Amino acid sequence: MANTYDVIIIGSGPGGYIAAIRSAQLGLKTAIVEREHLAGICSNWGCIPTKALLRSAEIFHYAEHAKNYGLKVEGSVTADLKAIVARSRGIAERMNGGVGFLMKKNKVDVIWGEAKLTKPGEIVVSKTTKKPVEPQAPLPKNTLGEGTYTAKHIIIATGARPRALPGIEPDGKLIWTYFEAMKPEEMPKSLLVMGSGAIGIEFASFYRTMGVDVTVVEVMSQVMPVEDTEISNFARKQFEKQGMKIILDAKVTKVEKAANSITAHVEKKDGKVEKITADRMVSAVGVQGNIENIGLEALGIKTDRGCIVIDGYGKTNVAGVYAIGDVAGPPMLAHKAEHEAVICVEKIAGLPNVHPMDKAKIPGCTYCNPQVASVGLTEAKAKAEGYDVRVGRFPFVANGKAIALGEDQGMVKTVFDKKTGQLLGAHLVGAEVTELIQGFVVAMNLETTEEELMHTIFPHPTLSETMKESVLDAYGRALNA
Repeated sequence: MANTYDVIIIGSGPGGYIAAIRSAQLGLKTAIVEREHLAGICSNWGCIPTKALLRSAEIFHYAEHAKNYGLKVEGSVTADLKAIVARSRGIAERMNGGVGFLMKKNKVDVIWGEAKLTKPGEIVVSKTTKKPVEPQAPLPKNTLGEGTYTAKHIIIATGARPRALPGIEPDGKLIWTYFEAMKPEEMPKSLLVMGSGAIGIEFASFYRTMGVDVTVVEVMSQVMPVEDTEISNFARKQFEKQGMKIILDAKVTKVEKAANSITAHVEKKDGKVEKITADRMVSAVGVQGNIENIGLEALGIKTDRGCIVIDGYGKTNVAGVYAIGDVAGPPMLAHKAEHEAVICVEKIAGLPNVHPMDKAKIPGCTYCNPQVASVGLTEAKAKAEGYDVRVGRFPFVANGKAIALGEDQGMVKTVFDKKTGQLLGAHLVGAEVTELIQGFVVAMNLETTEEELMHTIFPHPTLSETMKESVLDAYGRALNA
């Protein structure tokens, strides 16, 4: 039957489209349902286009500080906001079209519309109410539409959306989500960012680098609360040196709107309230899974705190129904969704030796300035779990490549189990650390001890040498500090 498949995936974000490709590679007849834009939030509104904005800000920063590198720029450096946004949106379109090409290449049918589970093994697709992103790459020629579709296996990969606090809901004009923050019509003179997780601090970093007066309000006692405290504190000092104002242990309790500005009531730990006026405000208080109106209740699929409950292979409590990515819970990261997708599909296909997701080995990256990256346990969590730890640290200021780059503000921190030498966690802050962290991820997956890391030859001169030196420092053997 034309509308019958082995696997149907609902949602074409990083989890969904990777699941579709792997399913097709394994010889399963596959279809993917999308209601808004191929490639999902990550490629259209998140991971990729935000990095395009941050890259523009980085180049702007270097141009402004050209004299530090022995260069002379004639006249003042100015930013063309429309061109910056257009470049970012163009990259989103390229990613969008790229996923369409991959669906065609792998003979995956694309079904355009809103999917709803009606019974095990069946979905009904209705006309989408969502407006496509602009610019929208042309849809693949193998695109289908409304109707009833059946499959032995249905994977839910519907992603997540910005969370809104009651009374402080984004309005798209004065209070932004990441959607509006990515394509401002004009650059505000001042910006208040509510929340200092990855989304909040990346936008704070972009706008500050572009010359905006930025204030960050965080309810926890440190910026980037999931990171190691020492790394967080180091990053915070760099943010403040750049002119960013950071208010910790505080929450926005009320927002008053004027014609072209907001005034936020910020309640601090001691109960005192500070009023902060800014042109715009970014609400970055997390995301929530898209679990509504897809038929979960009718099938009795379990959810918990807004996410679908799954096992290590993506299985829900209902046979033949699976969930992956943001909708299946934290950490809400694209690379977690992609890996989860492969695990789920390979388990469906009956491949041997499929390992369940190990969330302890999922790296986290934040692309602010300076960058932050980590994997595994923080020092505090390792101690809380009963480990007797060895901790190594190495500063970028003692690394030749960092000095040559003019990027000597950073550090690498490693946490080991003193008893076994097991690498429990690695935490980095500084230039390009999001490219370095994978070395530690590989080491942890290979169950590498400190001895193997010490005997590994790292190339010179590179930033990666700080990684080995941090390991050496944990055992009192650092050579360059």
